[in-house]
Amino acid sequence: MHNVVLIPGDGIGPEITESVKRVLHASGAKINWIECEAGEGTFKRTGNPIPDETIQAIEKYRVALKGPLTTPVGAGFRSINVALRQQFDLYSNIRPAKSLPNIDSPFREVNIVLFRENTQGLYIGKEHWVDDEKKHAESIAVVTRDASEKIIRAAFEYAKKYNRKKLTLVHKANILKLTTGLFLEIGKEIATDYPEVEFEDLIVDNMAMQMVLKPSQFDVIVTTNLFGDILSDLASGLVGGLGVTGAANIGDDAAMFEAVHGSAPDIAGQGLANPTALLFSALMMLDYLGESRISEKIRAAVYTVLQDYKTECTKDIGGEGTTESYTNAICRILED
Repeated sequence: MHNVVLIPGDGIGPEITESVKRVLHASGAKINWIECEAGEGTFKRTGNPIPDETIQAIEKYRVALKGPLTTPVGAGFRSINVALRQQFDLYSNIRPAKSLPNIDSPFREVNIVLFRENTQGLYIGKEHWVDDEKKHAESIAVVTRDASEKIIRAAFEYAKKYNRKKLTLVHKANILKLTTGLFLEIGKEIATDYPEVEFEDLIVDNMAMQMVLKPSQFDVIVTTNLFGDILSDLASGLVGGLGVTGAANIGDDAAMFEAVHGSAPDIAGQGLANPTALLFSALMMLDYLGESRISEKIRAAVYTVLQDYKTECTKDIGGEGTTESYTNAICRILED
C-alpha cells in the first residue's frame, strides 16, 4: 500500500481527481489517499493558499498528486505550484509528450520527454525596480553548477534507463554566455559519462522551429527553467494540448505529480472536464512508486478507449461524452 497526498485543487480539480481515483482503484493499484487542500478556494476559506497541514503531509509521505490550482490574484502570492516545487527542492520537471490514437494533430510520431530545471533561471522571480519612478525594472537569472548537474544527469539517467537514443540540450549560450553558457558547458562534460546516448545542443529559437517542423527528430530534451516552461507547452501542443499530457516534479527524496493545465472554473461541475492529463501524471507517479506494470495496464486501457470508444470521450478530445462516461469506459476495460 502506497501513501499518497492528494490535493484536488480548484475548479475542475475535484472532478478529475475523483476520476483518477476511480481508474486507479479499477486497475488494482493499492493507494492510500491522504486528502489535503491548497489553492484559491482554500485561501478564501482559511486565508492561506497552502495550509501548514498540507506542507506537513507532503513532508511526511514525500509523494503527492495535485489537481490544478489557482493562485489568488492580488493577494501578494506568487505561484503556489512554484512555491511547492521550491519548498521540497523538486528540481526536475519532467513533461512527456507522445502522440495518442485518434487525437487531432498533424503529427503522428511524437515521443518527446522534456526535462526542465525547476528551481533556478529567470523563474525564481528575482526582480527589482532600478528607479523610484518604476520606469526601469531588472530581473536576475540564476544558474549554478550544482543545480545544472542535477537536472542534466537526471535527463541522461532517464535516457539510459528507458533506452532513449538521443539527448538534446537547449540553451542560448550565443547571447547568455555566462548563465546558459555554464549550463551548456556542464552538459558537454556530463555527456562523456553516457557514450551510449547521442548528445546534441541547440539554441532555443532554432529548437522551437525544429520542434514544429519535425518533432520526431527529438527524444529526450533538457533545458533551463524558462526555456523549459515554453518548450514543454509547445511539445504538448504537438500531441493535442495540455489536456492530454502529464507532468512530474521530482527531487532527491520527494515527488509531486500534477496536471499543468488551468483549473477551468467556467466548466467546473458540468461534467465536461477531461481527466487525461492528471491520469497520465498519476501513471508517472505509479512508475515512480515501482508500479510500472499497473501504469502500462492503465495506459493501454486509455489508448483502447481513445481508439475504439471515441464517443465516450469528452468533447475536447473529439468525443460526445462526459467526464463520467470517459472514466466509466476506462474502468470497464480495466475490470474486464
